[in-house]
Amino acid sequence: MNEPKKRLPLKCPACEAPLKVGRMFCEQCATEVCGSFELPLLARLPEKEQQFIIDFVKSSGSLKDMAKSMGVSYPTVRNILDDLIEKLTKMNI
Repeated sequence: MNEPKKRLPLKCPACEAPLKVGRMFCEQCATEVCGSFELPLLARLPEKEQQFIIDFVKSSGSLKDMAKSMGVSYPTVRNILDDLIEKLTKMNI
């Protein structure tokens, strides 16, 4: 049976503060890198918003195609995109 895919936590379970990456390792040679690293901007988004961006790129940026595949209206997709743009702008400050 397939194990459920583990999701990267974005917020501290105790205080809700954003988490940072502290350790990464190479499975091939066992090299480890330790420190305090910021997550890339897109990795800090919830999975649903990351998937929206992936689908947007796959549709070559066509909001019309996005609306059709999501089963919603064009203005709904436009609003989702506008909200995401605003969120990314605030996160990048």
